[in-house]
Amino acid sequence: MKSGEVVKLIRLFFVVIGILLAVIGGVSILAYLNLLTTGYQFTMYLAFLVNRIELYLFLAGVALTIGALTFPSPGKRRRPPK
Repeated sequence: MKSGEVVKLIRLFFVVIGILLAVIGGVSILAYLNLLTTGYQFTMYLAFLVNRIELYLFLAGVALTIGALTFPSPGKRRRPPK
């Protein structure tokens, strides 16, 4: 395997892991919205979310996905237009 192919596979791995983390966290956050129907106020809901690991899984997944998609590949430099 060439080094460019390895970099692409590593980036794909991080994108897949990031999406999985974001989905796990996002589904849980949406499920916790049911607390609003039981009488919780929105500020109480946000305070509850800050103490849950699912919020941090969601944020880490989004950051990992965006980072893997936008991080420049080594060896490929954009040349300025002439």
